[in-house]
Amino acid sequence: MPRVTSPSSRRESVADGALALLAREGLRGLTHRAVDAEAGLPAGATSNVARTRAALLDLALHRVVELESAEFGAPGAPGAPGGADPADIPLPGTPEGLAAALAAIGHHLVTRRAARTRARMELALEAARRPELRAAYDRLGHSLRDPLRAVLADLGSAAPERHARSLVMWLEGLQFYCSAGTGAAEPPARAEIEADLRELIGPMLETPSAGV
Repeated sequence: MPRVTSPSSRRESVADGALALLAREGLRGLTHRAVDAEAGLPAGATSNVARTRAALLDLALHRVVELESAEFGAPGAPGAPGGADPADIPLPGTPEGLAAALAAIGHHLVTRRAARTRARMELALEAARRPELRAAYDRLGHSLRDPLRAVLADLGSAAPERHARSLVMWLEGLQFYCSAGTGAAEPPARAEIEADLRELIGPMLETPSAGV
């Protein structure tokens, strides 16, 4: 007897299958038929959930938002197609705690979640070409940047907006370095990432800055 699945469960299976394909084969490998096979679903199941390629990409991106909100954000506020924005990521209010928390997030994304990070990179490139994906991808970035700005302001940064942007850029660079760059074969240890972040954050809080 065929196993009955709820619409939400089927949607998650399709999205997870799409992310697995994006990580392994890139955008070229993302087809409705391939997602059916990857997710172990009957032929046509993916088309029933996301009829177009654009809808499938949107579903995959929102699944990244949902998963990262669940792992790093406030409980009960996952992103979803047509639903809530990603939850803000809670951050400690000390320089050392901030460096440790960001290192934990960065290391997690390039080790245990390396495949998802590769899929996210593929989606980032596609978002550069598709305005409808751009908005969702940018919301994902703001889920870290907004709380970072607030914490940095509380810690005495003279330019919390710019400093938050710099840290997000550094973390996104870390993800590229470990996913597609020269660090892919040997990602840095968490302690190394934390040491780097301490060196970045320290001067932000000690030196008067021009700008916003």
